[in-house]
Amino acid sequence: MAVRPILPASNPLLRQKAQKVKRFDNSLQKLVADMVETMHAAHGLGLAAPQIGESLQVIVVWLPPEQDEAGRVVRGEKLYTLVNPEIVKTSPETVVGEEGCLCLPHYYGQVRRAAAVIVKGRNPQGKEVKIKANGLLARALQHEVDHLRGVLFLDRLESLESLHYVEPQQGVQEPGL
Repeated sequence: MAVRPILPASNPLLRQKAQKVKRFDNSLQKLVADMVETMHAAHGLGLAAPQIGESLQVIVVWLPPEQDEAGRVVRGEKLYTLVNPEIVKTSPETVVGEEGCLCLPHYYGQVRRAAAVIVKGRNPQGKEVKIKANGLLARALQHEVDHLRGVLFLDRLESLESLHYVEPQQGVQEPGL
């Protein structure tokens, strides 16, 4: 496993459509492991292979544990890894929420996304998977699948005026997708 450099938003590779994965072998397993380590090192919630210079249809999304008001864990952390993912259904309802991206650190803006999605793909071993998602998971899946199509969150901003810079605080990392 290795932490890989994340490409800046200006890199032309991020504007290209990623290639479908055809071989589910050890090199794919290593790529996924590197992606997870890179995402965590960057304090992100998601990462697509093109963001680390690999033009392949692979995404990882991590949801941190969720706690109730009393501090009890109501949902443990969850890692999703999808190979050749495709959004097969979106809800007609949409929600606007703030997004950022590891390719454009510390910048955030308002993006409209489907409130719920169904995503199909394969796991790193090649087994078919289907995820029904809403909330943060739905937003993160849409954001990462966009990366595989050469689309950045900047392309989906509600308005350019919503894009803003958040000064990093020492010791505190803002999450990015």
